[in-house]
Amino acid sequence: VAAIPEGLVAVVTIVLSMGVTKMSKRQAIIRKMTAVETLGCTQIICSDKTGTLTQNKMTVVKHELACSEEKFLAGMALCSDAKWDEEKGEAVGEPTECALVNDAAKAGMQGLDVEHPRVGEAPFDSGRKMMSVVVEEADGTFEQYTKGGPDVVLSRCTHVYENGEIVPMTDARREEILAANKAMADQALRVLALSSRTYTEKPSDCSPAALEHDLVFCGLSGMIDPIRSEVKAAIQECREAGIRPIMITGDHRDTAVAIANQLGILEPGQKAITGAQLNELSDEELVGHIGEYSVYARVQPEHKVRIVNAWKKNGCITAMTGDGVNDAPALKAADIGVAMGITGTDVSKSAADMVLTDDNFATIRAAVEEGRSIYNNIKKSVLFLLSSNFGEVLTMFTSIIAGLAAPLQAIHILWVNLITDSLPALGLGVDNKEKGIMDKAPRDPNESLFAHGGMALAILYGLVIGGLTLTAFLYSPVKHLTDAGMAINLSGIKLMLENPDILVHAQTYAFVTLAMSQLFHAFGMRDTEHSIFQTKPFSNKVMLLAFVIGLGLQVAVTEIPFLCQVFGTVALSMTEWLELAAFACVPLLVHEIVVLVKKVVKR
Repeated sequence: VAAIPEGLVAVVTIVLSMGVTKMSKRQAIIRKMTAVETLGCTQIICSDKTGTLTQNKMTVVKHELACSEEKFLAGMALCSDAKWDEEKGEAVGEPTECALVNDAAKAGMQGLDVEHPRVGEAPFDSGRKMMSVVVEEADGTFEQYTKGGPDVVLSRCTHVYENGEIVPMTDARREEILAANKAMADQALRVLALSSRTYTEKPSDCSPAALEHDLVFCGLSGMIDPIRSEVKAAIQECREAGIRPIMITGDHRDTAVAIANQLGILEPGQKAITGAQLNELSDEELVGHIGEYSVYARVQPEHKVRIVNAWKKNGCITAMTGDGVNDAPALKAADIGVAMGITGTDVSKSAADMVLTDDNFATIRAAVEEGRSIYNNIKKSVLFLLSSNFGEVLTMFTSIIAGLAAPLQAIHILWVNLITDSLPALGLGVDNKEKGIMDKAPRDPNESLFAHGGMALAILYGLVIGGLTLTAFLYSPVKHLTDAGMAINLSGIKLMLENPDILVHAQTYAFVTLAMSQLFHAFGMRDTEHSIFQTKPFSNKVMLLAFVIGLGLQVAVTEIPFLCQVFGTVALSMTEWLELAAFACVPLLVHEIVVLVKKVVKR
């Protein structure tokens, strides 16, 4: 009973459960309990840009027109699946497409889909990075609109509007359009291009291959997705905590770089890479150069898996965000898969270890902080329980070896393990976050609970508690030997302990000392690096409650006659209680000495 910390499993489970509940209040839903520990040693966070680093509230702020403004606004609004809602007075649908419909509505062009019914479409595909629709015009002709990434749309254009006329696309004009695209992207704008094509008859084939060629360039639309106000500070805090943020986006490289610079993701010496460039690298090359890249632009979902695996092969604990069905493999491959609670699909949430209810990068940082705190608290609880139980084992084992009577009865050990072990351990498990917890580098995932002197501390405090308990046990027989003028030796002590009255008094002393020393020891275990006076000893309400309950129950089992019979104890005087309490404070004194020695060694 003394050797096994029965409360350990219960305490760890309760602490994890309470930690998960605490995380949920900070918008992070933990789906797998083991993720709590992994969060504490996260080194890389690969985050989607849209909605996580930014607000996902797109607004068109700039146009670069080739055709008339009316045709351009209409084409952009028609080539989308967002719909105008008369009651709300705004578009409803995917944020980017809503921005285009709202842009047309500002010019008084609402409900265009009624006037220009869609008769064919080639839906958006992340591989093509384009979407095409065919609508019927009032004069009976049919107009095709294709919108998408400027580079891919422009590659399908053979003509361009010029002063209301359609003229052949020249290399010079193409360079002008690409320059305009780059200028907008450098302003952190997300840029979409629009092209068109006219038919006298309804196309019989509306596949991408049939529609998306020989197009006429119409213009560019630049929209901004404001960065979340709290994200920049969160990224800086991640860097200070030794965590490297990585941005992944489907946007143009220049747009991605501009936003990454605003957020502080790109640091000197770090680069941006596109999905096309990523395809040119072998897995071995990517693993060797993965540390060079902090921004991934124009990527596909399958690229995420390669990125995660490359970081993992470099020995880094990696978190990856995702919201789509195609993101599920990357979420499963990551050490921590993070799904979006607002925009995420059920498939991505099922594959993830954690779900962000607010789709916010800052929540990931908060979850990492909580993960570190929970792990530290569990470590403190484990070391406390092991050192306390080691003290019990030492007490019993030493007495047996010496041939003495048992210092503690079985019921005493059970009581200590239930009350003065488990309750303070639970208090340690819900302790406040240590100051500067995010100023340290991530913990090595292979690190033992006993690292950084943990084993030495557990043994030291076990020796102290065991020594105190034995000393308290021997006090009564030694005092009787002294009062009788007899020599103080092992045989004399054995003789005195054969007296039932002396034995029960000695066991009561040992029982009370063991229980109270563990209560005081728990306060020291809150922070093994700082003095108890620096850790605000009364800030942990659960610990205070555990101390008061433990002390009150300990008094009860030695002062209430019925309980004295059950526990085999005797009532103690107030003087004896004060003396034993002062004696039980020794673990705190040892704690202060250990802290002082550590400071001296560091200096």
